[in-house]
Amino acid sequence: MDQVRLGVVGLGNIGRFHASCLLEGKVRGAELTCVCSRRDQPLPATAPVQVFPELPSLLQSGLVDAVVIATPHPQHAAEGIAAFEAGLHVLMEKPIAAHKAEAERLIAAQARHPQTVFAAMYQFRTEPRYRKIRELIQREALGRLVRVNWINTDWFRTDAYYASSAWRATWQGEGGGVLINQCLHNLDLLQWLCGMPARVQGFARLGHYHPIEVEDDVTAWLEWPEGATGIFIGSTGESPGTNRLEITGSRGRLVLEGGRLTVDRNEADMLEFCRTAQDGFGKPKSNREEIPFEPVQEPHVAVMQNFVDAIREGIPLLAPGAEGLRSVELANAILFSSLLHRPVDLPLDGAAWEARLHDLIAQSALAPAGQLDTSRK
Repeated sequence: MDQVRLGVVGLGNIGRFHASCLLEGKVRGAELTCVCSRRDQPLPATAPVQVFPELPSLLQSGLVDAVVIATPHPQHAAEGIAAFEAGLHVLMEKPIAAHKAEAERLIAAQARHPQTVFAAMYQFRTEPRYRKIRELIQREALGRLVRVNWINTDWFRTDAYYASSAWRATWQGEGGGVLINQCLHNLDLLQWLCGMPARVQGFARLGHYHPIEVEDDVTAWLEWPEGATGIFIGSTGESPGTNRLEITGSRGRLVLEGGRLTVDRNEADMLEFCRTAQDGFGKPKSNREEIPFEPVQEPHVAVMQNFVDAIREGIPLLAPGAEGLRSVELANAILFSSLLHRPVDLPLDGAAWEARLHDLIAQSALAPAGQLDTSRK
């Protein structure tokens, strides 16, 4: 295939961005042939693309080999399934679905059409800082994983942001708040770097900083199968906010904050040192190293280029669509745990969360923002 013919579904902020990148020729081997939008003037009049007001018409047009889906969260699964059934490749904006049960149905649909390529827009995976951290962990440079702490409070959003679209920050329109929207990138990276936790306990506050019905402030406790523990914090109401990732292993600790990645390497494994040292107050000597990295210039373009190359050349995906299930599951589990007031084991019962989400959607039609009954077990 010389050129992959792409259609962009949804022309909100991110959809227009993807369309513009394609029109500007930033993705080799791809061309934008059509878009799906109900907007009167979604793109410049000179753009050489056909506009379809409804998705079925685009899917049946014969003008596309693949679609980039950039609509609100609850539409993702149904639109992705329709595209796979039409034999098209799919690049899905995050999240791949509004909740785990829908994500599982989407993944099952793609499995029925194995000739299709399914990728997710997790562009942070292209960034050298996270790729260097992953390489350190995978070659066990930090030893046995002990603790993971990530503070993500630099996702500040104003009330005007939430008021900009009726679907924002609603159970019906997004399926959640800061976890399923902003922090989903961090949750994807968390599992990509450290693997999936075995248990979570969430403490989420609904409409704490903003007049919204979903969570905008979250603290979660995490436990991994091998015994490591961690804390994950996310908020859209703190300024200036913090983005600090700290991963501790038996052979050292790394910290990513403020554009710097530093590693303190122990000269001896701390767990072994603890068992064998004769001095009650001694500890392993350590040496600090700063690991340089260059920021990636256009991470979204890098993911789309990888998607196109996977279609044309069969190269591995940076962010396989099926892996998008994990961040959705973490977001759902943390929020479900908070509403249940108890820890939740993973894998999450997707059907149970789907039923609870439907209850929240029904309640939101009757109760003012921030006044939902979250006490039901």
